[in-house]
Amino acid sequence: MILFDSVFNFVMCGRGLRCPPHKREVYRVIKNLYIMYDWIIIGAGFTGAALAYELIQKGFSVLLLEKYLAPNNATRYSYGGLAFWSGNTELIRQLCDESIARYEVFSKELAADIEFRWLDLLLTIAKNTEPEKTAAIYANVATPPQLLTVKEACELEPLLNRNAISGALTVKHGHINPEKTVQAYIQAFLRKGGAIEFTEVLEWQSQNKVSVKTTNKTYDAANVAICAGGMSRQLLKASGIPIKLYFSHAEIIEIPPVNIKLNTLVMPANLKRFQLETESSKFDELWDESGNEILPPILDAGAVQFQDGSLRLGQITRTIADVNAKIKAADSQEWLRKSVGEILPSLGNLPRTWGQCLVAFSSDKLPLIGAIPGFENVHIFSGFSNPLVIVPPLAQRFANSVSGVDDEMINSLSPGRFCC
Repeated sequence: MILFDSVFNFVMCGRGLRCPPHKREVYRVIKNLYIMYDWIIIGAGFTGAALAYELIQKGFSVLLLEKYLAPNNATRYSYGGLAFWSGNTELIRQLCDESIARYEVFSKELAADIEFRWLDLLLTIAKNTEPEKTAAIYANVATPPQLLTVKEACELEPLLNRNAISGALTVKHGHINPEKTVQAYIQAFLRKGGAIEFTEVLEWQSQNKVSVKTTNKTYDAANVAICAGGMSRQLLKASGIPIKLYFSHAEIIEIPPVNIKLNTLVMPANLKRFQLETESSKFDELWDESGNEILPPILDAGAVQFQDGSLRLGQITRTIADVNAKIKAADSQEWLRKSVGEILPSLGNLPRTWGQCLVAFSSDKLPLIGAIPGFENVHIFSGFSNPLVIVPPLAQRFANSVSGVDDEMINSLSPGRFCC
C-alpha cells in the first residue's frame, strides 16, 4: 500500500498536481531514480516556451530542454512586432483575432509585464516607386494600412529622411518585449510544476517512447516536440528524419538606450524577406549540401525602439545551408548602417552591436505542426512566418488537440502536407 501510494503520488506530481507535504520527499527520491515525461520540448525560445506552458496547462508532465542560458535565437533579436492587422486568409485572420484575445490577458495570466502596447507602424515606400501600386499590395489584408504623403509620413515620424521615400503606409501595430514574454511563459510554466534543463541535445531514439540523450543524461518521454526554430531541420536530419523546413540567417544591429525618440516602428512596405524564403524553398535538394548559398542576400531596412530606449535595426537575410555559416560582421554592419541611415539618418552612426540568428520558415508561409509521418511520437512546432502573433493561439490549439479535442486547423498544418 505504501509503495502504491508513493508511485501514485509521483505520477500526480509529474502531471503538475499538488503533492501532500508529508510525501514530497518520497516524490523527490523516486524522481531522481526515474522519470518519464508526457512531453519533452526541445528549444526554449518563444515557440518552445509557449508550447510547454500550454501543455502543462492541460495537465501533462513537461520537460523543457534548452542548450543556452541566454540563447542568441530569433526571439532574442526580434523586433517584437504584432501584425494583428495583416491577415490575408481566413485562417490567419482567425488566428490574429484569437491572438489579440490572448495578449489582452497575458500580463494577468502570466503574472508579468510583457510591455504589450500599440504602436504606429510606418511602412516606407522607396523613392521612384508609385505609392498607389504599393498600397494595392495590402488591399486584401484584414485592416489595410492608410496611404500617407511624404509630408504626412514625416509628421508621424520626424526622424524620416523625406528625400528617401515617395510616401508611406500606416496602421496600428501591436508590440511586446519578446524576451520578457518568453521569461513570463517560462516562469508561469515552472510555477505550474514544469521542469527545465539547460543542456545540449545530442540524439534521440523513438519507438514506443522517446529517449532524448543530452550532455547531462538521458530523458524519457511519451512524446517529443521540436521547437528549435532554425536548428530544427538539422536536429531532425541528425536522427534520420527528413523534413521540408528551412532556415535563414538574420542579421540586425542593436543600439543601447539613447535619448533619440523613434515614434513609430519603421519597416519597408515592399518586404523582400518573404519572397526570398518562397524562392529559396523551391530548391530543397540544395539545403542538404552544407554551405550552399541558395540565393543572394537581401536587406529590409527598418527600426524599432523598445521602452527602455534601446533600438534594433535591420535586417539582412541570407539563405545559406549551414547553421554555422561564417558571416563577415564588419561588412554586414556597414551595409545595415548605410541602408538604415538612408531612411533614418540620425540612427545611422550611433554606437552599435551586430547580431545574428537563425529563422525557420516553410515553403508556403505556414508553420509545420504535429506528428512527423512515420514517427508518430516525434512532433514539430516550427516554421512560423509571423510567430509572435500566431504562436500563442496555435500552442493552445495544439495542447487541446493532443488532449483529445480534434482541431481541423491543427490537422491542416501537419508536416504531412508536404509528403504527397
